[in-house]
Amino acid sequence: MFSRFILVVLFLSQSVGIAYAQKPNENFKYYIQKSVSAIKVDAVADEEAWVQAQTAENFFMITPVDTGYARCITQVKMTYDDHHIYILVINHKRIPGSLVVESLKRDFSFGKNDNFLLVMDSFDDRTNGYVFGTNAAGAPWDAQLGEGGAADTGWDAKWTSVVKNYDDKWVWEAAIPFKSIRYKTGISQWGLNFSRMDIGVSEKSSWAPVPRQMPSVSLAYTGTLVWDANPPAARTNISFIPYTALRSIKKYETGAGTKTRLAVGGDIKVGLTPSLNLDLTINPDFSQVDVDVQQTNIDRFELFFPERRQFFLENADLFANFGYATLRPFFSRRIGLDAPLQFGAKISGKINKNWRVGALNAQTGAADSLSPAFNYSVMALQRRLFDRSNIRLIMVNKEATNYSTELHPATNRFNRNVGLEFNLASKSNIWTGKMMMLKSFSPHTSTDDISYAADLKFGKANIFWQWQQEYVGKNYLAEAGYVPNGIRNGYYKISPNIGYLFFIRSKKLVSHGPKLLTNIYWNKDFENTDQEYILSYNFNFLKLATASFWGSANYVKLLRPFDPTNLRIALLPIGSTHKWQTAGFDLLSSPQKRFTYSLSSSYGGYYQNGRRNNAKTEIGYRLQPHALFLLSANYNRIELPEPWNTTHLWLVGPRLDITFTNSLYFSALTQYNNQAENINLNARVQWRYKPASDLFIVYTDNYLPENFKVKNRAIVLKWTYWWNL
Repeated sequence: MFSRFILVVLFLSQSVGIAYAQKPNENFKYYIQKSVSAIKVDAVADEEAWVQAQTAENFFMITPVDTGYARCITQVKMTYDDHHIYILVINHKRIPGSLVVESLKRDFSFGKNDNFLLVMDSFDDRTNGYVFGTNAAGAPWDAQLGEGGAADTGWDAKWTSVVKNYDDKWVWEAAIPFKSIRYKTGISQWGLNFSRMDIGVSEKSSWAPVPRQMPSVSLAYTGTLVWDANPPAARTNISFIPYTALRSIKKYETGAGTKTRLAVGGDIKVGLTPSLNLDLTINPDFSQVDVDVQQTNIDRFELFFPERRQFFLENADLFANFGYATLRPFFSRRIGLDAPLQFGAKISGKINKNWRVGALNAQTGAADSLSPAFNYSVMALQRRLFDRSNIRLIMVNKEATNYSTELHPATNRFNRNVGLEFNLASKSNIWTGKMMMLKSFSPHTSTDDISYAADLKFGKANIFWQWQQEYVGKNYLAEAGYVPNGIRNGYYKISPNIGYLFFIRSKKLVSHGPKLLTNIYWNKDFENTDQEYILSYNFNFLKLATASFWGSANYVKLLRPFDPTNLRIALLPIGSTHKWQTAGFDLLSSPQKRFTYSLSSSYGGYYQNGRRNNAKTEIGYRLQPHALFLLSANYNRIELPEPWNTTHLWLVGPRLDITFTNSLYFSALTQYNNQAENINLNARVQWRYKPASDLFIVYTDNYLPENFKVKNRAIVLKWTYWWNL
């Protein structure tokens, strides 16, 4: 089966590459000219340069339908000088006085704010690029694009943006330094698109048309930015980002006194070429990062939390996107969470239009006296194939730097992974797929340490289907990766999925239709160990609300002991089998109103012939554009025989975000989690006194729920400065 699938994917990729030599929106061209006057970024178009610049208009609707011109009128102009790319956008309001924004917080939620985005493919390869944008109140949004349109909003750049709001329009002007993006000198054409979201009339539109099933930032559908001369050649591009952090911590549980520590370190970014970057970090500190939102875990596998640390984010897709969501040989959050990250270095970017390269090395200290220090090294190489497909190689090495058999008997001295992957992406992105193989190397293991997987997906506006399959060897190990299915190593899996949408003419409803998702696992003897079937019926409304009603059937044969409450009460035995069915619904309100909500509920069976009922909600209210209040709650009632009996699991988390200005933010989050026996309070003040330069004050408390006794408390004062040399 696997060999046949390989032949099918290779045949399709070659056919796609031969059949399509021109991108869909090749005829949409914007001719950018060098500015004839100085530009002041103030959202006022009073410079001669804007008079002479070409105007991009006549946008096409993406949603709710993609068959005509947008109702909202948008006008865009661009120009440049030796240091910056400039953009001026006039967003005319179809409803005078309308404004839908959550807050002034950076990297806002795209679907909950009136916004405008600039999409640039600086290599014109329809695979990697950048997005810069703003909401209608002036909150900035930037992201690095990978895999043809997957946006990584954790990536931040240094740039300038101003918005002015009027009753009949809102105007955005921005200056993006050439130093803040990567591009190849000598290329006079880039991929380009503009995207606008107007929540008030429930319309998403773009300059170069994009099918409604695709994200508006899809690089497969960019038009062309035609330069009147080649973009400026690279100049000295070195950024020094030092920090100083003063941290005070008191652990009440251990009775230890208050410990105060001053930390100094920083990052250095060096543009080796306009498209290749060197990142260095010394004694990095991540205390400004938002606290992770806790999750109730009643699963057999570890939870996934995304990477947010800046050092790992540029060109992160080269390293982190190899494999599948639950089968990745490298996951950067493994580095430095249990032990201090002392230093790191990374080279990443493009060599030319067809080749990308990444090399990363990071050194940690020891978590404690019984653990060794570790060095992590990753090498990644990617070669473009055909139109938008690619093949890539990855090598991952985790190695103890001070290993001792006597001191560290339970620790592997090393763990290594080598992988090869082919990614299929057709010209129009309707056909996508992946085929990969991984081999791990660990002490005393040399057999059945290979994993392979493949999938093929077809997606149009009204129908999608996908076939995915994988095999993970019994001894496959990725200590620097993310493989939560490691609890059942030595398995085969298939995941056939299919869905259909009926598009209708209605004043309220846009589309509706069924979807079937399937996951089936077998062990090495082809004995069925897991089955999951989810059949849903989905509704998409004109006002952007959604509703889904679903039912599922599950079968599990435990391969390891498991406590179905994760409260360490008792364990179900290996080999025990469990079947149950569940029904539920998911509702999401439209974002136009200031009061918004999401609501999910399920009712059904559980392990050991038990029952599990779940209710989950998030309620939001915005005082636009300065404040957003969110209250999330997740309740599980689990009924099992003795010794578990009835268990109530609560996770409640109110959050307040206040954005006084575009540069001064306050956020506070409280989380009550009775499964973890913890109440957490995190409050953060951020002052962005210059672009990409901040002052943080972060306060954290952890309490015992039963008596509110303090477990630990910390306060951090941190200063950072982005200095371009």
